[in-house]
Amino acid sequence: MNRKGLEEKRNDLKSQMSALLETSKKEERAMTDEEVSKFDELEKEIQNIDATIEREDKMDNMEEKEIKKDVEMTEEERDIKAFAGYIRSQVTGIENRAETQLTKGDNGAVIPKTIINKIIEKVEEISPVYRLATKYNIAGTVNVPKEDESSDSITVAYATEFTDLTSHSNKFATIELTGYLYGALTKISKSLLRNSDFNLTNWVINKMAKKIAKFIEGELLNGTTSKVSGIIGSYDSTNMKLALAKKSSITADELIDLQELIPDVYQADAIFVMNKKTRTAIRKLKDSDGNYLLNRDLSAKWGYTLLGKDVYCSDNLTALGTASKPVIIYGDFSGLAVKESETSEIQILNELFAAQHAIGVVAWGEIDAKVEDTQKLAVAVSGSADA
Repeated sequence: MNRKGLEEKRNDLKSQMSALLETSKKEERAMTDEEVSKFDELEKEIQNIDATIEREDKMDNMEEKEIKKDVEMTEEERDIKAFAGYIRSQVTGIENRAETQLTKGDNGAVIPKTIINKIIEKVEEISPVYRLATKYNIAGTVNVPKEDESSDSITVAYATEFTDLTSHSNKFATIELTGYLYGALTKISKSLLRNSDFNLTNWVINKMAKKIAKFIEGELLNGTTSKVSGIIGSYDSTNMKLALAKKSSITADELIDLQELIPDVYQADAIFVMNKKTRTAIRKLKDSDGNYLLNRDLSAKWGYTLLGKDVYCSDNLTALGTASKPVIIYGDFSGLAVKESETSEIQILNELFAAQHAIGVVAWGEIDAKVEDTQKLAVAVSGSADA
């Protein structure tokens, strides 16, 4: 019964008590035992109602204080509290007032904005391929213009009076970016649930970011058939592909040829991406003067430079030694278009790791990626044999 109902019932009980007294007064007699018992019963019920209302007032005051405290929190602090509260409530089955602030989605709860931003920052820190790509954070299907100057482009030339200029125009096409659902599963110990909201949230952020970074980087580089195209699935394999002579080795001349596939205008921000084993093979290459091509450089982003460009190693690329496989990608990675969903969700799996005293935390998201500027990225593919 709500407060209004309790107050109405209290008034009715009070009226019944008054009626018992009025009856004995009118008849100029003392109350009978039955009337006294009824009067005391009504009085006891009123006392219980008063006690209930008093306790309700106390709870209201407590909630007002908690709400005031929440208002004084920053958005990030509220999100940390809500995020940690959701994880704990899904494990314990006990609803947490903080976790009720999260919006429920198809795959659990929508990750708060400040939390997903922290995850993205970590992913960018772990994967430069993701960081350097051009991102479109738009819901639904995205059509991105794709320009091709390889065969016909806008030109500037001297003109003669009364003579028409030859018309040139760039070819434009579009690439369609949709969204493919992925889930990054992280295992966390139930003992961590006893940690503070901040420690629990940040631990989960770091773990989820590592899982997401590894998966996304692999998709951006290699893609998956009928899913994300990635660089390998959408680059210009006619004009921007260098076929190596052998499957297990590469020459200095081939590296130069790969670099020269990229127009000079896009060389400034170009980098090499390769497997660490491929880098090891390249480290042994020397120029005609006996100088190593790949140099240890403390000022370089990842410790090495090759032909004046930074070298980033990724386990997601196949190493030299496998026939007819993309082994090195070179170029400006802003030529890769990445479409992401604006919302990501989190789901807790209680049973999956129950025997390990752990829970599964799944971060759900959507992604798609295709090359939007084919002149910015070139790929070296290993030969079919070593003979």
